[in-house]
Amino acid sequence: MKKYLFIVLIGLNFITAKAQNSAYSLSLEQAITLAQDSSYASVNARREMTRALKKKWETTATGLPQISGSVSYNNNIKQPVTLIPGEITGGAPGSFTPVVFGTEQNATAQATLEQLIFDGSYLVGLQAAKTFLDFSKNAYEKTLIEVEKSTVNAYGSALMSDALVLVFDNNYNTLKKSYEELQVVYENGLTELEALEQLEITLLEVKGYLDNAKRSQSLAYNLLRATLGLPLAAELELTDDLNALVLRAAQELDPDISMDLQKQIDVRIAENFSEQRRLEWQLERSRALPSFSAFMNYSTQAFSNDFTFTDNSQQWFQSSVVGLRMQVPIFSSGFRSARSSQAKIAWDQAKTEFVQTKQATQIAFENSLSDFNLAKDNYNNASRSVNLAERVAQKNQIKFDQGIASSFDLYQAQAQYYRAQQNYYTSLLALLNAKTALETFINPPAL
Repeated sequence: MKKYLFIVLIGLNFITAKAQNSAYSLSLEQAITLAQDSSYASVNARREMTRALKKKWETTATGLPQISGSVSYNNNIKQPVTLIPGEITGGAPGSFTPVVFGTEQNATAQATLEQLIFDGSYLVGLQAAKTFLDFSKNAYEKTLIEVEKSTVNAYGSALMSDALVLVFDNNYNTLKKSYEELQVVYENGLTELEALEQLEITLLEVKGYLDNAKRSQSLAYNLLRATLGLPLAAELELTDDLNALVLRAAQELDPDISMDLQKQIDVRIAENFSEQRRLEWQLERSRALPSFSAFMNYSTQAFSNDFTFTDNSQQWFQSSVVGLRMQVPIFSSGFRSARSSQAKIAWDQAKTEFVQTKQATQIAFENSLSDFNLAKDNYNNASRSVNLAERVAQKNQIKFDQGIASSFDLYQAQAQYYRAQQNYYTSLLALLNAKTALETFINPPAL
């Protein structure tokens, strides 16, 4: 318990500290740590875990001594009248005399101590509270996993947007220079207008790529800020290189990897859920058992026709009682039996869902491994393709400058190179995300 409270305190202190700083220089690992500490999902998950700790104590406290107290004051503005036989006061036989009993005002103070001795539902409740706490811990761990995935995706997208802006800016500047040089050649009558127009089309197309990349860059950084739980105005500097991250992703994983099914978070959550349903069934069955409790009451009362209860001379009368209480459910017309049957069916459903979750997790792992291998192959193909497309574009540029290739041939080679560049960076991000998704099966974070 102390460990989780420490996590909560550290997270809250980190949130306070980060609010005083609006500039961040982050590697991917630092971004993941920051997101797991301060993202909106992580903060609320820690709060939920804290709430589970309080819920556990709430359940425990119901079986501990309970003390309550009360103070009351009554002022009988019109006191009730009682008729007594007239003979008592010297009246005629058969007559009645009105009499007022008691004083106009009275005050009472009392305290009651209650202690539960045995209650089957309380014992089950203690087990259920512990299971709920385990569920909250597992839910928090699942949140950390999802936050890590989101952070890797957002960080990688921001790096990819930076790379594409740089690439298209270089392409645009290079094409612009070529266009200006070709324009001089055209003005001297050494080339056709079609060649100049074809190059202008390519230049405009690359300008569109560049503008779109800049817009995507702004959106990618805002998404990263939101993922990290930072203000949208916070300054971010990403220190990792996308190519280096992907290179590590392609090399770090063992080709003969395997998964421990019992450690998977979805399996553990499904197991928690099944245990909760079992305890709910036991709870309904326990309602047929008797419950025992003890109590002790102490009270003091004072009576007066005037408000003299704060005077030292006021006389107070004490009373006290100690007792045991037993409640026995006898007959419910099948109500308890029906609720118990429903709880048993819900438990059977949860056990089936647990088996289904284990199968689904195994399939998800195999799909994730397949996705990683596919992403790795796509990255290798895209890397090879961009190198080939660059060489083809360079050769066509030389041929065009020498008058051997047409402007249309040059346009096709350049367009192919630009597409290959986009596919290359897309494959980088896909491989990074696939590696992260696969690692969550192999190395789930430990709390």
